[in-house]
Amino acid sequence: MFGIFLIAPDLTFTVLFTLLSILFVSVPPLNETPVRILLGLSLVLFIPGYSLTTVLFPRINDLDWIERVALSFGLSIAVVPLLSLVLNYTPYGISPIPVLTIISIFTISVSILAWIRRIKLPIEQKFTVTFDSLLDAKSLLVDQTRIDKILSIILITSIIASSATLVYVLITPKTGEKFTEFSILSHNGTASNYPTNLKFGEEGEIIIGIVNHEHEDIKYSLEVNFNGLLIHKENIFLIDNEKWYYPLKFKIMNKGENQKLEFILYKDQHIEAYRKLHLWINIK
Repeated sequence: MFGIFLIAPDLTFTVLFTLLSILFVSVPPLNETPVRILLGLSLVLFIPGYSLTTVLFPRINDLDWIERVALSFGLSIAVVPLLSLVLNYTPYGISPIPVLTIISIFTISVSILAWIRRIKLPIEQKFTVTFDSLLDAKSLLVDQTRIDKILSIILITSIIASSATLVYVLITPKTGEKFTEFSILSHNGTASNYPTNLKFGEEGEIIIGIVNHEHEDIKYSLEVNFNGLLIHKENIFLIDNEKWYYPLKFKIMNKGENQKLEFILYKDQHIEAYRKLHLWINIK
């Protein structure tokens, strides 16, 4: 590890910074401190692009410091939305923790690849971050013409502004309406042909469905009543966007028409019912 640090201290810092970001963004109470915002913004705005820049341009003469910094911001703008797009086609969706995870995996993987490319180069060609290189970067800024300075500042400012907008969109998504899907289906999974007409002693079957769109994890309680009497109860815990389906078989031993089979859903141990559904059952 020490040898890696000597050869590529910037890549070592990139990996350590990424791991530190994971710690401060996902672990309480660290994720409640202002450091979380600073690390999270840096991880999204700059670090992925820098790691990719070091892969694409591992030689010291490939780019100067201004170009490396600008390209790092620009590549981050390109990479983060693409990674988020991949998440959009997974069950996890675009939410803070999955986005943090996929960016971290990408950054660490690319940093390792950059280190492999750099270590294969002759020592005089390797790009390394040293005190002298930082002084060279300072002198590069001093030697630039006024127009070049202005254009560089405009470029970097535009990239930072665009990145900040992107981060804002990612970390403050539109949540939309919060609701829970609560449904009863027939045994074949359709909203028709319910077992509403049964013979005495005949068994009926329906499928109860719950889908959590509350944008948070929810504890549900389900009760099934027949003519006001409890015949079945379930406790269900669903994370956001999780689905739950349960095939319920029932046998009614009371003859009569228009007997009420009621399904009551409670949320987070509330006393009042959150959703109600019912079927009218005829037993001959």
